[in-house]
Amino acid sequence: METETARFTRSLPVTAEFSAALDGGARVLLPADWLVAATDVVQSRKAIAEGRYKAVNLAGAAMISAVMNALGARDLPYAFGGDGSVIAFAPAEREIVEKALSALIVFVEEEIGLRLRAAIVPVSRIRADGLEVAVSAVRLSPHLNNYAFAGGGISHAEKLMKAGEFAVAKAEPGSRPDLAGLTCRWTPIRAEGKRIVSLILERGAKANDAEFVAAGRRFLGMLGMGQGSPMPAEGPEVGWPPAGLDLEAHASRGERTFAAMRRKLLFETLLVWLIFKTGLRVGAFQPGKYRKVTGLNTDYRKVQDGLRMTVSFDETELARARAFLDELRDRGIVRYGMCVQDSAVLTCYVPSVTADDHFHFLDGAGGGYAEAASQLR
Repeated sequence: METETARFTRSLPVTAEFSAALDGGARVLLPADWLVAATDVVQSRKAIAEGRYKAVNLAGAAMISAVMNALGARDLPYAFGGDGSVIAFAPAEREIVEKALSALIVFVEEEIGLRLRAAIVPVSRIRADGLEVAVSAVRLSPHLNNYAFAGGGISHAEKLMKAGEFAVAKAEPGSRPDLAGLTCRWTPIRAEGKRIVSLILERGAKANDAEFVAAGRRFLGMLGMGQGSPMPAEGPEVGWPPAGLDLEAHASRGERTFAAMRRKLLFETLLVWLIFKTGLRVGAFQPGKYRKVTGLNTDYRKVQDGLRMTVSFDETELARARAFLDELRDRGIVRYGMCVQDSAVLTCYVPSVTADDHFHFLDGAGGGYAEAASQLR
């Protein structure tokens, strides 16, 4: 049976050009009785500094796969923020979503060794506090839409969560959400001769919406026709054993022991590595096509109460971008945070390897969005 959230999501206007998602014309306000679910890894910067960036990203993206699997639908407005995610949904789905989040908190603690907080914030509270949640669909690739959020409501929901309001209680020990399809097998993404830059760009105190949109469009124009994507045209590389093998074993083991699931994945990923290396087509699976679609379906840029991007710059481009943003910041047009690193990592949600609608979440490997958020100024 189709969910109310899915019906709403498919009715959203779709923006084909990413820069147009900064404008407000095509957005739809969430109904007053809807809800925003948000998650966040506590002390994520400390975990990243300890080299656990893949664990932080998997915990951050896991809410999206857990909720989609629980609802049996992938049509819902979501955004990945590196160390957490947000999802908007209808009140009829609250019990299902809350149960998935409660189990997810336990999973992250017991299997990943991190602490995840979660909240379900009513849109009515966001609106009462003077903010809105407006959403539109943005064409990510021919196979997939992403979602743009504006109105300040998503950022406000995250602040309320971090303040301890509307908290989701964790489930009983041993509880597990359905995380089928959650993987992290690709090697780190690098761009030859360039640095990977995770950037958060928001409206400054002295700017109106039109001025911020104009500044955002100018910045996107600086990135050129490719809009700064760090993904290779042929898609990411596969290595063996994959660096995220243990995390995937934790996420997918079900009733198996961790050791048994790890052995199973070692064998499976070895076969996958051989298929990608040889380019051999296996049934309906075409490895070359899958890699290219992965690159297309990667959320390296998004609109979430501003711009969030993980892009690649050479040193000259980086210096020019800093000078441009510093000048706008000093004028009060924008506030921004930036993390510069050598590589980025993918966390993936793959319901089926033979379909083209698999999701791929990108974040910098040296701090990413979590570090950029801490530098907002």
